[in-house]
Amino acid sequence: MTAGTAPRWDSALASVTVYAQGALCRRVARGTVPADGQVRVPGLPRSLDPHSLRARVLGAPGTRVTEARAEIHAEPVDEDAVAEARREVDRLTEAYHSADARRDRQVKRIEEVGALRPVPPGRKREDPHRRTPVDAWLELADFVDERLTVLHDGLRELDDELRRLEHEMDVAQDRLARASTDAPASGVASSYTAVLTVRGGAGAEAEVEIEYGVPGAVWVPAYRLTHRQGEDSGRLLLRASVAQRSGEDWTGVRIAFATADLRRRTDLPRLRSVRIGRSQPAPAPSGWREPPAGLSDLFAGYDAAGPPPEPDVVAARAAGLVAGGSGEDASVTVGAAYGAPPTPPPPPPAPSAMPAPGAAYGAPAQGFGPAAPGSAPAPDRSRPRSRPGSGPRPAAAPRAGGGAYAPAPESAAAAPHAPSPPVPGPPRPDDAELDYTALVLSGPDESRDRRGLLFPDAGFDPVTAEYRRRAERPAALPLPGHAVRPRESAGSFDHRYDAAAPADIPSDGTWHTVTVGEIAVGLRTEYVCVPAVEQTVYATLVLSNATDQALLAGPVEVSVDGEYQLTAALPTLAPGGVRRLGLGPAEAVGVTRRTHLTESTAGLRNNVTVLDHRVHVELANRLPAAVRVEVRERVPVTSEADVRIEERAGWTEPEDTAERERHAPGTRIWRVDLPAGGTVALDGGYEIRIPAGKALTGGNRRS
Repeated sequence: MTAGTAPRWDSALASVTVYAQGALCRRVARGTVPADGQVRVPGLPRSLDPHSLRARVLGAPGTRVTEARAEIHAEPVDEDAVAEARREVDRLTEAYHSADARRDRQVKRIEEVGALRPVPPGRKREDPHRRTPVDAWLELADFVDERLTVLHDGLRELDDELRRLEHEMDVAQDRLARASTDAPASGVASSYTAVLTVRGGAGAEAEVEIEYGVPGAVWVPAYRLTHRQGEDSGRLLLRASVAQRSGEDWTGVRIAFATADLRRRTDLPRLRSVRIGRSQPAPAPSGWREPPAGLSDLFAGYDAAGPPPEPDVVAARAAGLVAGGSGEDASVTVGAAYGAPPTPPPPPPAPSAMPAPGAAYGAPAQGFGPAAPGSAPAPDRSRPRSRPGSGPRPAAAPRAGGGAYAPAPESAAAAPHAPSPPVPGPPRPDDAELDYTALVLSGPDESRDRRGLLFPDAGFDPVTAEYRRRAERPAALPLPGHAVRPRESAGSFDHRYDAAAPADIPSDGTWHTVTVGEIAVGLRTEYVCVPAVEQTVYATLVLSNATDQALLAGPVEVSVDGEYQLTAALPTLAPGGVRRLGLGPAEAVGVTRRTHLTESTAGLRNNVTVLDHRVHVELANRLPAAVRVEVRERVPVTSEADVRIEERAGWTEPEDTAERERHAPGTRIWRVDLPAGGTVALDGGYEIRIPAGKALTGGNRRS
């Protein structure tokens, strides 16, 4: 069965995992397994990484996927889809303008009916005064009221229709914009097709999951916090701002978010043993073999034909042959028909000799004279390419026939340098040379040391590069306010967050908000003031993480008692961690601070100056609920043994070591419970005893 007749299985995007940069998409395809097992699954985005393609069979133990590769499939762009989207936009635009005109007419009718007023008939000067009947006034008022009720109901329906048409028109315009942007200028759309080989279960229904990676998708966390005063719990909603331009819309998919790096290495390093002595372990086979003898004979006929002519030369000669008919003009040799004189066949190559010892592994002969003429040239190890721990190795390419490798050609610039001592063992191809699906057979137009051999494809595909460049653009988007990239806030740990419901994320390269789920947190409201600096009480939320996952840094929208307060920056909160989140000044809680300083002397000779500082703080609670206020004061700190500081207050030092390190030295704390509508007075102070020899003459000791 050829590729054109292989059955095609339709697939649907099932789930997406967005990492710090990049995403893993999983598609599910269903169908009947053919006899030969060849299946094609089209519709994969062009921006995917072909090396990340994976496939497995779900729910069938005896059936498995033995091969999976990605092929590019091109087809003409469906112009009808773009034209249909444009016609839909035109239709909705016309319907919107028509509904808007009807609404304007309805508003004018309401204004006309509302302007109805009773007008008394005109009377002459000699006519007596007439009383207007009240029933006529009431009947007119009833008519106006009934008519306005009907007209306002119609206006309400027109407003609803106008909003609906406006929404549909915006959606249609967005669909048209994305369809026009995604359509290639060349008129040909291309996508990847997964070519699978399924073994086992021929003729049975199978379900295959296809996984592939796309670059450029990014996400940042965001939060919404709702809290009611007086309660010890709240509702923290985790949201994610996502942007992607992979070329396919993620519609109705299960989505998850991870902080890990999708491109990091996952293979473990191998620690090789170091042995001293002549007995060394045999080198591991590297898959390299010498090219077959007589490889140049395959291109003898091509070389004898000469270089290929230009297209205009071929056309001119073909026209001359047709016009000349027969005779001398028609008797042209094969070589002359291609624009070159006939070339005699090259002499036969010299018979190849048996390879010298060690040449079978790509190493030159040692101690047995020069290498045989038919053996492969010794690799130059003066410019090795190696990985850590693998030692130097020359560049190599696999043979076209059976996966054999040949050493890479040496440049002319390296000829004058003396080669370093050879390392025994076969060459070690790198990962690019072992990727057999990406190897390309060099044609006869290549250099003689490359033709007929397999080398990694170094060609540049501008179409693929443009798709990759477009997919990488969301990584350069400016972040929302207070947002932090998850790789920076996660630190040395990685976390994963699964969204509770399917989500829709279009491939437009802009930020979209997705609700991930609710997180259980502990909350309590505390009020803090530092009256020595500012006589203002600040409200704070003490947030504790009660889950087993970290809360990443990001913006949080805070609502208290159903009213939006502010958007603040939430720091990274580890499992079990506690952070304080400021809500701003609390105007309903007042604070007043007064100080008094008394200076005196003490001692037998009055040689000690005593500075008595007294602090008086008053707190007033005008809230309907009791609050807990933390008042912070500061006492002087001295490093002189002769200077003593004696405290006279009920304040305390910070409790634990972490809190003590967070505050400045000498910080003292009052914690007071204020009832609703109550006031509290706090008195404190300290004395500073300074010997006469330590006193500062003319200084300001009150500060």
